[in-house]
Amino acid sequence: MVDPNLNSAEVTRVLFEGFPSWAIGLFYVIGFCAIAVFCYGWYIQYRKYARGQPLRRALPRISHRLRSMTMAVLSHSTLRRRDHSTGSAHALIFFGFSILFTGTVIITLDYDVFQHLFGITFWHGKFYLFFSLVLDIAGVALAVGLLYMMIRRGWIKPPKLDYKRPDRLPDAPDADRTYYRIEDWGFLWLLLVIDITGYLLEAARLVWLSGSPDVWDNRWWSPIGAIIAEMMQGAGLSSEAAGKFRVAMWWFHAFLALGLIALIPFTKAKHIFTAMASLALRDPSPIQKLAPVNMEADRIGATSITDFTWKQLINFDACTKCGRCHEACPANAIGAPLSPRDLILTLRELSERALSKSNLPDAQCLVAQGDKAFQVASNTLWSCRTCAACVEICPVGIEHVPVIVEMRRALVDQGDMDPMLQKALQNIQKRGNSFGENKKRRPAWTQNLGFDIKDARNEPVDVLWFVGDFASFDPRYQRVSRDFARILKAAGVDFGILYEDESNAGNDVRRVGEEGLYQFLAENNIDVFHRCTFNRIVTTDPHSFNTLKNEYSEFGGVYEVEHASTLIARLLREKRIPLKKSLEGRRVTFHDPCHLGRYNKVFDAPRDVIQSLGCNLIELDRSRDNSFCCGAGGGRIWIPDLAGKEKPSEKRVREAAGIENLETLVVSCPKCMNMLEDARKTTNNEETFEIREMIELVAECLDDTVVSLARA
Repeated sequence: MVDPNLNSAEVTRVLFEGFPSWAIGLFYVIGFCAIAVFCYGWYIQYRKYARGQPLRRALPRISHRLRSMTMAVLSHSTLRRRDHSTGSAHALIFFGFSILFTGTVIITLDYDVFQHLFGITFWHGKFYLFFSLVLDIAGVALAVGLLYMMIRRGWIKPPKLDYKRPDRLPDAPDADRTYYRIEDWGFLWLLLVIDITGYLLEAARLVWLSGSPDVWDNRWWSPIGAIIAEMMQGAGLSSEAAGKFRVAMWWFHAFLALGLIALIPFTKAKHIFTAMASLALRDPSPIQKLAPVNMEADRIGATSITDFTWKQLINFDACTKCGRCHEACPANAIGAPLSPRDLILTLRELSERALSKSNLPDAQCLVAQGDKAFQVASNTLWSCRTCAACVEICPVGIEHVPVIVEMRRALVDQGDMDPMLQKALQNIQKRGNSFGENKKRRPAWTQNLGFDIKDARNEPVDVLWFVGDFASFDPRYQRVSRDFARILKAAGVDFGILYEDESNAGNDVRRVGEEGLYQFLAENNIDVFHRCTFNRIVTTDPHSFNTLKNEYSEFGGVYEVEHASTLIARLLREKRIPLKKSLEGRRVTFHDPCHLGRYNKVFDAPRDVIQSLGCNLIELDRSRDNSFCCGAGGGRIWIPDLAGKEKPSEKRVREAAGIENLETLVVSCPKCMNMLEDARKTTNNEETFEIREMIELVAECLDDTVVSLARA
């Protein structure tokens, strides 16, 4: 408790107590030099960012973005996700450092502003005592967080902190990331030594002024400093020796603190600001809706570092090398030459080398694509599944997928792609589907249904079913399409399809980087839609669902779009789907499609459907927003996988096989079904469990007599 007889004016800490004038003047000279270096460093960063391209899409209001960033920073929610201990340790560092920094600012305001300009001081008495206590606690929080991070890097050593690059041979000139390890450790040690020297300085002052009751009697308001002071006295340190030690420690502590300020724009410490900027600039839909492209431009995509936007350049600097994207990436998991972290760091390194200079270097030094040092190789870019696991988990809001797609656009423009991908794109361009089938065969799956499906081109319907390529042409998924038609018919849904006038929706075409073909497909489908009368669109394909829902509006196609799982869930709730049996007790698990789950946050609807049928749903280790990609996205379904490497789909099937007594792996995407069915065979799990579409489970329980009546 505070002593009621406290002499408020005397209970304080004089900032330059015992220092001669020349020493005070020297400190200010050094301090202003540190601030000047800090400001110059940020000028260099600003110049670098200013050399990026303008944004092609407006961001939400600044007030909304700042509020979102503030909430993320204060809650540390993005840092605690899937790594609570590390996020908590970072919170201790962040809040401990922030409080100590705020304390320094308060001291500066009291001494340099209020005292000298207004003759007012508030840094004494009760305020000073509580101030000392809070700062001591903050220093402990900072030290605990730093020590955990050191233990984590030095002893725990999680794989995601291994900087070994999957996209470089060991002898490549930019393969060695030793500098980053040195920087990481240097940053941790610098903060820890600043923290420790602050306590030593505090303790030395207490011993030095132990003869002053206003200081010594209130020492326990600085508990850590007081404990160290007691230890110093116990070791025989005299008041005079403590005074000399204090002066030496004062200068050492000051040099370290000012050095940190000067180094911030040039080191990892820069993320204190760039991470917050990245979060504030975060696009609310960076993966669902890619930025528009001017097809009249001389060059499409990003080939040089100056082709990226200023926001993306800030993104590159925001990376803290935490490795969460590296850990989540399915391409990296199978040994493909892609790590989202290393891709971002490569572009950061090129940005630093090429854009930080006063004058831009020649064009060759700006090239971002290629096989040279500080360039991204084409096989790295083609390894991406655009599943957005990296974007989803990044704690500082880096948007990797748009960067990769932007560079892919340039590759496509140059004709640098796999022959099988090129063939698929040619099929889509000529025939409107990736299978190369005649357009007239698109509705062939509707034969032998026992009833006719309305032609939405000729008569109005409530629901327009956009079937999609795989649901129309893939023999396995055609069965699912027929089952979905039966379910809609039994539920009394007024629906129709576009027959041969439907074309590929273009979602994967766009993420491959073939923007011109995508725009052609979108405009063609929208033209067909405009000639039809309907209330909403439904599709069983999450890829089509994403682009129809989120991207067609860019071309004037604004519709209410729904995935089949959401529609079926609602029809079941309304008891419009007649069921004759239950799947009570069947042990199933559900694979979240990336474009349905991570992209569009549809997690509950398919689970509601599965559980309403009576199934016992057991979640996979990686589910919902942490789902593991099947490997089909981003056009990879048209590109052969690396020989001798495990496929993402095989990893996923083995994960499912680890569930005891699993009977069914349920999917809700035609591409996922294609990839996982193949993987079930190659992993010898054909007899272990079956793979079924969610729609098939509903159809299995459907009362066929009602369908027959509906046919009649």
